Amino acid sequence: MPKRLPYELIFQIFALLVSFILVHGAYVTVIRPQADAFIGVEQVRLAEDPQYVQHRNFYVVIKDFEQEACFILMFWAAAILTFKGITAWRQRLQLDDDLLQLPPDLPIGPEDTRQLTKRLDELPAPARTFLLPKALRTAIGRFAATRNVQDSATAVRDLCGSEGDRLESELSIIRYIAWAIPSVGFIGTVRGIGAALSQANRAVEGDITGVTQSLGVAFNSTFIALVISIVLMFFIHQLQLMQERLVLDTESWCDSNLISRLRTGPLP
Repeated sequence: MPKRLPYELIFQIFALLVSFILVHGAYVTVIRPQADAFIGVEQVRLAEDPQYVQHRNFYVVIKDFEQEACFILMFWAAAILTFKGITAWRQRLQLDDDLLQLPPDLPIGPEDTRQLTKRLDELPAPARTFLLPKALRTAIGRFAATRNVQDSATAVRDLCGSEGDRLESELSIIRYIAWAIPSVGFIGTVRGIGAALSQANRAVEGDITGVTQSLGVAFNSTFIALVISIVLMFFIHQLQLMQERLVLDTESWCDSNLISRLRTGPLP
């Protein structure tokens, strides 16, 4: 059989490249020029009035390289979350379809398994890879082979459990990004504090401009990283909840619409 292209991996790489291009372009064309202009105006006002209290500016807060890296990672994670969320949503919609196409409460015997399998095979190619058709095909195939209802129920339960584990493992890349964002912010903190300490001699002489700017880098990078991490973790947990509900609802659908209607009988 020909190998399937790793579409999800290709999407992740493409999403990272697009995220880098968009964020870096915004930084080069808008954010850093605006931050430099604001800092220049503030320095002029401070030189004219030593008592002038400098104001904070959003562009200044996010202008450094660590914040740029955090935004790149954030949009990359958002793209992956959207991809997985849409996939889970499409599978969730399939639970509203009548895949078996049988009259309500009609018992299903071993002689019906071939026709049911054929109906599942007639689904569009992408839909056949969803969890519900796979669970139905597994249960029907087990029932056709063993004529045992309990074996079919166990097969559905095992398949749904393994699918839940697979979905959980596929969230590892997003969890890594959620861990990396605060780490990048901490790198900015270390860099800013190191730069501030290197200018300690100038602060002793009375010039604290360099020290305050370096400390601003330290605190701003941590602030932005933590805010992004908090928001990202919320959506990660929402996606995980959606996937867990999909697995549980699929198992319940199979129990209600297939397992409970199976009956033993002569082989076709």
